[in-house]
Amino acid sequence: MNQTKSTTDNDNKNSKPAKTESITTVPEWITKTINGGSFRHVDLETGTNGWASPPGNVFSLRSHNYFTTKQKSPGGDYLLSLAAVDWLKSTTNKLDHILSRPDNRVIHALKTSHSRSFIFAVNFQIPGKEHYNFVFYFATQKPIPSDSLLHKFINVDDSSFRDERFKIISNVVKGPWVVKAAAGKFGAFVVGKSVKCSYYRGVDYFEVDVDISSSPILTALVRLMLGYVTSLMVDVCFVVEAQTEEELPERLIGGARICHMELSSAFVVDDDDDDDDEKKRRRRMMGVAEENDDGR
Repeated sequence: MNQTKSTTDNDNKNSKPAKTESITTVPEWITKTINGGSFRHVDLETGTNGWASPPGNVFSLRSHNYFTTKQKSPGGDYLLSLAAVDWLKSTTNKLDHILSRPDNRVIHALKTSHSRSFIFAVNFQIPGKEHYNFVFYFATQKPIPSDSLLHKFINVDDSSFRDERFKIISNVVKGPWVVKAAAGKFGAFVVGKSVKCSYYRGVDYFEVDVDISSSPILTALVRLMLGYVTSLMVDVCFVVEAQTEEELPERLIGGARICHMELSSAFVVDDDDDDDDEKKRRRRMMGVAEENDDGR
């Protein structure tokens, strides 16, 4: 059963994200999250073992007359800017509600900046002997329009609405044909109809946790992809699906490109329930690059 949870905690050269309508200049805290992660921001075409922000037009969305013509159109600008991607591994616990953690480098950067930005995060929980997480963080500075589907998705108190609307669109840009063929079956799908999702609403963020283990088919696909991961370049974006004429055209929440990733590059998160408060305070910020291991 899918869950909705809330919290009231108040507490390089290619360094710019893709163009968006929400952010015209890159705030300092976002520049910090882009460049300060252990999973690096890399060149869109030639980068390896990192992430980049592809232009929105590489994705096809439902156009303004989709329900009449079934035509799709290029995605255009993102609503939110890609602020970071984390590739994490936990040897002890499944990582839920990433943005509630005091050692999360992205929420830490936002809170210490005193910015009015808002973070939208998607946390893919990948099953295995060890717990892996792919976390995508998107940010905006301007208020999300109150009449938009994204605003409704974030603020509605209805998990069933979210389960019926949150859509992933993906494309294997480079990779073996066997992976392209398998991944093509999930080129665009509404997530909550296939896997268990949990939703968390905070004061300045919204997080979607996608439990891949709840779908045997997706689990098999992800394991296949991980076997070829160093040769893969994959684009992925997130959309609130339009289901009526009035909701068209669809808009991109945000997107990312994962470039020739290495499993061994995952940042290890070792939570010890016996840690005292001082040890937890001194723990290295989750996902931060080596040179910034003081978390500042």
